[in-house]
Amino acid sequence: MVTGGAGFLGRHVVDELRAAGVEDLVMPRSVTHDLTRQVVVEDLIANSQPDVLIHLAAEVGGIGANRDNPGRYFYANAAMGLHLIEASRRAGVKKYVQVGTVCSYPKHTAVPFEEDDIWDGYPEETNAPYGVAKRSLLAMLQAYRTQYDYNGIYLLPANLYGPHDNFDLETSHVIPALIHRFTAAKEAAADSVTLWGTGSPSREFLHVRDAARGIVAATQEYDGPAPVNLGTGVETKIADLASLIARLCGYEGKIVWDASKPDGQPRRSLDTSRAKSQFGFEAEIALEEGLRETIDWWTVKP
Repeated sequence: MVTGGAGFLGRHVVDELRAAGVEDLVMPRSVTHDLTRQVVVEDLIANSQPDVLIHLAAEVGGIGANRDNPGRYFYANAAMGLHLIEASRRAGVKKYVQVGTVCSYPKHTAVPFEEDDIWDGYPEETNAPYGVAKRSLLAMLQAYRTQYDYNGIYLLPANLYGPHDNFDLETSHVIPALIHRFTAAKEAAADSVTLWGTGSPSREFLHVRDAARGIVAATQEYDGPAPVNLGTGVETKIADLASLIARLCGYEGKIVWDASKPDGQPRRSLDTSRAKSQFGFEAEIALEEGLRETIDWWTVKP
């Protein structure tokens, strides 16, 4: 079973699973299965009886969406994981794969983020409810391993991007938002584009196909209790990212930074050595290559 299997990350994970020879897949959709409801989850697991469950479904967005929906993002993400883990354990699902978020790391974690740092402080305030909800599922899986010998693993991907991402300016993350803004500004021949924050924070970006490869590799080969980062190990300042995307979009106007808007976490970059040593995962798609592909998809999509 892959929750969120029709979503941005999920469709790529499903492609990887099928390429690996997995044929019997269950992909519940939110329109028919509200995973925040315990009875729905219990019925779903009992009726489908999966051997392995990969939980990708989430309610998530960029800084603005997190600021506007802190209660919903905490509840929905905590509830889905809580019900799925317990129902899977009770139904005898052999392995549970929880995909977490880099937003779970403390606000001032030393760069690069090591997995053991995840409990060393509170997440950055604008996305803390979402990050804490996801982090609580790591504690739950480790507790279930201790008490029930339940095989649940936990993965922490960097910020994802790629074709089929969410380009809605109200809810999107930084890369699709920038692509949307700069392509629109080019079409309108705008003199300038105003962006949130100062441009000084940094992020690490992982192409969605690389993330899918990492998730499937971990599902096949990793059974440890410790969380594992999935990323590139490359840190990029938001100002540099914006300049790169503007160039790739062909926008030649001015970039203005609105410092009255929040920056979010000051820095993000992951130590990716555990993924390499435990299941041989290394990212393959360079940022500029992945951005070109994503821009091409956005500009020619139906």
